[in-house]
Amino acid sequence: ALWAPLVVFAGPAGLAVDRFDTRRVIVLASVAQAAVAAALAFTGSLAPILVLTVLLGTANAVSQPAEFALIPAVVPDERLGIANAHVETARFAGFAAGPVLGGILAGVGGTRLPLLVDAASFVVIALVVVALRRRRSVAATAEEQVGRARDGIVFLARDRTLRLVMVVAFASLLFMTASAPAEVFFAKDFLKVGDAGFGALWTAWFAGMALGGLLLARRVRHGALAGAALVAIVVQSAGLALPTLWLVFTFALACYVVGGAAHGTKNVLVRTLMHERVPARLHGRAFAAYNAVRNGAEMVALGLGGVLIAAIGARWTLLLAGVLPAAAGLAGLAVFARMHGDRPGEIASERGALE
Repeated sequence: ALWAPLVVFAGPAGLAVDRFDTRRVIVLASVAQAAVAAALAFTGSLAPILVLTVLLGTANAVSQPAEFALIPAVVPDERLGIANAHVETARFAGFAAGPVLGGILAGVGGTRLPLLVDAASFVVIALVVVALRRRRSVAATAEEQVGRARDGIVFLARDRTLRLVMVVAFASLLFMTASAPAEVFFAKDFLKVGDAGFGALWTAWFAGMALGGLLLARRVRHGALAGAALVAIVVQSAGLALPTLWLVFTFALACYVVGGAAHGTKNVLVRTLMHERVPARLHGRAFAAYNAVRNGAEMVALGLGGVLIAAIGARWTLLLAGVLPAAAGLAGLAVFARMHGDRPGEIASERGALE
């Protein structure tokens, strides 16, 4: 209910971001999310909860590409990579701290309190965006000049570098996210570390993501973004697979830190690569399309993980969740090297031709 709208409404959401003032879009989406979160705090039956969650996901489908499109308007071009690193690191920190904070708040005031705090956080976002002085210029006002809702995915498919990175990222997520339902059983049944150990594994991964996003990604030069993103996919996949081959908890922790660092680096590099290669007029639609691809893969992978655990067990599910994305990353690197080896001039001029 939360993720499906990011896939279903990617086209119109991205078009709205590219059609209207981006700050206003974020403010309206944040206010809507605040209202829905507050309503969830006072809802107790399943059907209304599901409906409200769909509405929350729909507003999220708009706010995420709007945030992506706004970044180039508030930072200079030479600081795009650093800005993306800070944004992604803040997201990783939220993913890591959010469940803990939610649990503490629920323990104090039940589920209503964390939902009301969630609603307040959306109000804060709206106020911060209102306070921004710089605006993202809208390229056109007439619908026929703005283009079509599908222009974002069309551009990603036509740009050979972006297409390769998107295909490999989709393939890696399609299998890597299957690790999510397997990890708890792997930690408890094979590493024998219990709840605390499982929590430590997740913390290690998110700590690695923060490290990679903030410190490693910014060191990659602009011309190497695509290749480095493919390398990072291979490394993050190895971070999942290797602990299944040597069942030692400290080794698993170290692998999760390295894998998380590669994961965080990859996320920042892909965002920066898209900012550089996609024309500004298509930023909303391109990132909405990327979100749809990413969330669609993850929804399929979560269901696939449950099936695989029942069929082959958590350990081998986790191994496949690492090995198959690593293979996709290595294949992508081979294609990328051949692209640059055969026609370097064509690759270098491709973005200008597409624009």
